[in-house]
Amino acid sequence: MHRVAVLLLAPVVGFDAAIAPMLLGSAEDDAGERLYDVVTCGVTREPIASTHGFDIVAAAGPEALATADTVIVPGTRYAPARHDGVLDPDVADALATVRPGTRLVSICTGAFVLAAAGLLAGRTAATHWKFADDLRRLHPGVRVDEKVLFVDDGDVLTSAGLAAGIDLCLHIIRTDHGSGVANAVAKYCVVPPWREGGQAQFIDRQVPAPDDASTAATRHWALQHLDEELTVERLARHANMSARTFNRRFRDETGQAPGAWIRSRRVDRARELLESRDLPVDEVARLSGLGTGGNLRHQLRRGVGMSPSSYRKVYQGT
Repeated sequence: MHRVAVLLLAPVVGFDAAIAPMLLGSAEDDAGERLYDVVTCGVTREPIASTHGFDIVAAAGPEALATADTVIVPGTRYAPARHDGVLDPDVADALATVRPGTRLVSICTGAFVLAAAGLLAGRTAATHWKFADDLRRLHPGVRVDEKVLFVDDGDVLTSAGLAAGIDLCLHIIRTDHGSGVANAVAKYCVVPPWREGGQAQFIDRQVPAPDDASTAATRHWALQHLDEELTVERLARHANMSARTFNRRFRDETGQAPGAWIRSRRVDRARELLESRDLPVDEVARLSGLGTGGNLRHQLRRGVGMSPSSYRKVYQGT
């Protein structure tokens, strides 16, 4: 079983600390067997203070890091990393026990800890938009992207603020075990299996008043009609808006243009069909709205770097 160690550094953001144990701990195979062994750990066995009035007793000490296949650092206000860009010796020693090749993950301001350990140098990383400039200042060698919900840089993955950790954990499950498992976890946790756009849509924006028109209903409708022609004009008519207004509100709400959003959802649909059904490639392309097998191959190679047959072999074992 894939072992996951969640390193809690005081004062830890309690919300962040619960994300990985909840989501990864809920992932199961078809037989109902858990796919991840998730354990919380600290650099000592003492209770770990959170940022919002409660302490957490971790299940293990730093020894859990040495046997983990994935190490996750949730958001924290741990002062040495957040203010000075360094680590205390006990934290540095604990992280030094992580085996080479272990997947490293941060949620929110946990990126400051990975950066202070020298693990983000020369990489692109995400963190909470509010603290992105602090991360740039402390670690000029890190390419900080505060607009995205998460960054997958292979063996190192980083998420934006707080709830973006949910998006990242679902992405990890989807990458490891396919969309079916990730969607089941999302359904159990009552969260969407993906969120459109990026963190930029949440930066310094007012929440729309209840009577403001939204594109949400049209986006939901579009997901049921991906195999049809979905022009901006048709989407705007469904939303009872002009095309210009629809375009603007769609971008405000998702951070993407309608065409890019539709294309991404069609690729997602194609991936689900390849994972769950033995359909010809041309039929997968038709049902997902990608038109032809050639276009499906192009979009899948661009998105995940695999052909449809290779993708199906990875996730179906056939």
